[in-house]
Amino acid sequence: MSRRAVLRACPSLLLAAAVLSACGDGGGTPAASPGTTPASSPSASAGSVATGSPEDTPVEGDPAPAEPTPFPGDARPDEQEASADSRGTVAEIRTGRQQGFDRVVFEVGGTGTPGWDVRYVDQASSQGSGAPVEVAGEAVLQVTLTGMGYPYDTGVEEWSGPDPLPGSGTQVVTEVAWDATFEGTSVAFVGTAAEVPFRVYALAEPTRIVVDIADRG
Repeated sequence: MSRRAVLRACPSLLLAAAVLSACGDGGGTPAASPGTTPASSPSASAGSVATGSPEDTPVEGDPAPAEPTPFPGDARPDEQEASADSRGTVAEIRTGRQQGFDRVVFEVGGTGTPGWDVRYVDQASSQGSGAPVEVAGEAVLQVTLTGMGYPYDTGVEEWSGPDPLPGSGTQVVTEVAWDATFEGTSVAFVGTAAEVPFRVYALAEPTRIVVDIADRG
């Protein structure tokens, strides 16, 4: 989990003491808390893959946008194919709150970049058995990751809970219920307060599939 620091260069010692006192450090300290997710993602549209290692925590003192920007997503299904070499296992799931939306992050270990099929469903059902899965919330967003493998295939220990995972300071996301990995796909269900717009994209280093879920209008 990385942190940014804002460094300000003060005037030289030749300036008056009053000027020096006006140049104090106002950078702030990263607000780190367990389960918090990236504070700012690159300008990635749905279906894109961004490299680098964005912060998983917000930074105190970051300037707020002058005007709110429209959420870049809608409530329609979002699909993306996995890379040809994808063979991954979900190692961690995080939830968090951002300005104007909640975020769910699926961190994946292994090779390649997973694909996804993310959509609202009327009923959460376990893949393979079809048994109902209880998910708190007024709506259910099913997250199906493709190009996945079992831990004995990837050498990565699969996420083991808590299940369900409650929202961490979230306003729309109620919880995330983990289903299972079966025949190359891993499924989780995100409970939400309503069928609101969302967007999905991939980040690298480490590999993450990010689902941003907008506030209710």
